[in-house]
Amino acid sequence: MPVVRASEAVVHEMHGARFVSYATPRTGSAQLAAWRGEIPADTRAPAHTVTHEEVLHLLAGTLRLTLDGETHTVTAGDTAIVNAGTTLAVENPTDAPAAMWVTTSVGLEAELADGTRITPPWTH
Repeated sequence: MPVVRASEAVVHEMHGARFVSYATPRTGSAQLAAWRGEIPADTRAPAHTVTHEEVLHLLAGTLRLTLDGETHTVTAGDTAIVNAGTTLAVENPTDAPAAMWVTTSVGLEAELADGTRITPPWTH
């Protein structure tokens, strides 16, 4: 069983957030991708539609998640399940950073409202 040390995690940055990647095919995971998302205070990521189910577990802070137009405020300890085909927007409206653990299937892609398709490197 592979062990990924914190010092070996790969950091990616996009839309003002950090994605600290632990589980991918490069680290030995065949089916799942998992990372810690770090969302700074007063940050809003663009809405995007996901191709695979994601599970978001908030580790610290408060986030506003909009799922297919319905807005939810989540706090540390809360979990959101984002089904494939759902449009998701993530916002940290507070003055403190937030962190979440995200797990999905390898190969997830996201489409922005303008049609731009993103293949996040932390999911492949």
